[in-house]
Amino acid sequence: MESIHNNWFAAIGTLFLIISSIVIVRQIIIWGPEFVLVFVINSEITNEKVSLFMAIFGVWMILIGLKHKNKINLE
Repeated sequence: MESIHNNWFAAIGTLFLIISSIVIVRQIIIWGPEFVLVFVINSEITNEKVSLFMAIFGVWMILIGLKHKNKINLE
């Protein structure tokens, strides 16, 4: 049962990474890399910043899943 719990963290993290990468790639195709960079560094809350935080959250969730998996294997 605990392995399902760890896979849940990895699945959610992977989902967040995939969704955020789709949004960023779509924005780069539509607007170009220069405009996307401007959207990332300006002071407003933009779709690109939300996608960046989604990617960070996805990596964090995957790391939590790996940490719990290692902790379970040691016990």
